[in-house]
Amino acid sequence: MNPGQLLAHFDRISDAPDAIPGLRQLILDLAVRGKLVDQDLKDEPVSYLLMRIQAENRQLENTFNPLAEDEQPFTIPQSWAWIRLGNAAHVEMGQSPPSENYNQSGDGIPFYQGKADFGLRHPTPRYWCDLPSKLAQKNDILISVRAPVGPTNVASEECCIGRGLAALRPHHGVYVEFLLYSLKGFEPAIAAMGYGTTFVAITKKQLVSFAVPLPPLAEQHRIVSKLDELMALCDRLEAAQAKRESRRDRLVASSLNRLNNGAAADTFRDHARFYFNYLPRLTTRTEHIQQFRQTILNLAVQGKLVHQNPNDEPASELLKRIQAEKQLLVKAGILAQQKLSSIEPEELAFDCPENWQSVNFIDVCNLVTSGSRGWAEFYSDTGPKFIRAQNIRFGRLRLEDLACVSLPKKTEGTRTQISKGDLLIVITGAGVTNPAMLDHDLGEAYVSQHVALIKPTIVSLSRWLLLCLMAPVGARAELVERAYGAGKPGLNLDNIRFLRIPLPPLAEQQRIVAKVDEMMALCDKLDAQLTTTQTESRRLLEAVLHEALTA
Repeated sequence: MNPGQLLAHFDRISDAPDAIPGLRQLILDLAVRGKLVDQDLKDEPVSYLLMRIQAENRQLENTFNPLAEDEQPFTIPQSWAWIRLGNAAHVEMGQSPPSENYNQSGDGIPFYQGKADFGLRHPTPRYWCDLPSKLAQKNDILISVRAPVGPTNVASEECCIGRGLAALRPHHGVYVEFLLYSLKGFEPAIAAMGYGTTFVAITKKQLVSFAVPLPPLAEQHRIVSKLDELMALCDRLEAAQAKRESRRDRLVASSLNRLNNGAAADTFRDHARFYFNYLPRLTTRTEHIQQFRQTILNLAVQGKLVHQNPNDEPASELLKRIQAEKQLLVKAGILAQQKLSSIEPEELAFDCPENWQSVNFIDVCNLVTSGSRGWAEFYSDTGPKFIRAQNIRFGRLRLEDLACVSLPKKTEGTRTQISKGDLLIVITGAGVTNPAMLDHDLGEAYVSQHVALIKPTIVSLSRWLLLCLMAPVGARAELVERAYGAGKPGLNLDNIRFLRIPLPPLAEQQRIVAKVDEMMALCDKLDAQLTTTQTESRRLLEAVLHEALTA
């Protein structure tokens, strides 16, 4: 397959992750294997070029070390030859000057420490040096030899190089641009030579021994000309792709913004119809689907996902029943006396539907508590389950690696025994604010001190309360603000108890939950389709690249 045929496939493979970087790497691979341009019998034989390079190495008192056949990485055209990098170019390893000899004031010559100083084509100075240790000349190839190993650049002027760099000055007959492209093509192989665990690097011995292919000089120039042309094409493809994705991102953001931000009912329906009609074309990345999931949650808790039914029992009546249930528990000595707080609906971030109610979280829960300390001494191979913060992901429980505990009788922590329908929130650590619900019976189970345990007064409220904890405009944004508002992330229990949430009629809650489940299943399907499409594109890309390299 020639490069033209490859590019003809590009529309089919461009959906693959890193398609254009893969295309660039393929073009470089084709170049160093002699498959990018035709060989010309009229070119001066490479043997003459090698003789001149050998003479230059002798003049520099540099030993010429030809490669044995079994050292040659792959087959190259008969008119080419393999040569070690140390024989194709003078190699100068960097050495940083003493710190008192360099500055940031711009006095002296530029000093480059490593990859961090590289620009797009030439390095960008951060320091200047008045007493350089090792110098690179203008147009020397600079290669990073310490983490990360392999990236290359070109010196735009005489400069001092630090320990992170080496300078390569090609001998006569080795076109600097061809060697630069070759090293870019071999960057993965050079990086693979790195050694060390905390600080990967390569030595001068490794660098000078590295094998590079050498075409006749005239062919080197033809290859560079073709590479410049194809890399410019890749730049245009990359820019076009970025522009297309940027437009799509703006369209997705604009569409979801219209859905999220309180449009009138008829306008809202128009926006929703547009988004759903073009959903597969709009959701081309996982970020798009994640944004859609957040929109679903926001619409759900604002009462925009299903129609209100005037025949539903109003939320105010539901709240009275919850209060009555709590009073019965107080009389039975099961629950401490609580005061039912009242928050006006306008204090929410949006206007509630007419038959909804604005409440504090504790108004609809019997208990908001957290686990006890010191449970590590009770860990056991068997026994009751123990839910830790690491088991709680956003919106779901991860139960495959639950710990077990063996509790002595009358342990204080038994107050945190968890039941089906209970809600959990991570209150300290990396996953702080992550909510989940126990949706099946675990038997005897408890929670750790890093987890808040919430017991709704009516278990049928649990799914709705979980939606509120997941939706940014429901309660999540406020929860996150409280957790991160005072330095180290963490939540106290009052941060949860007094979260403001909307409360719909119970029948509407159930309709909303069902609709959310339906739409999240659609998101799962879109996720799966996207993964399949990307996998197929990646496989096609790999097949096309393999065919191009082996043809």
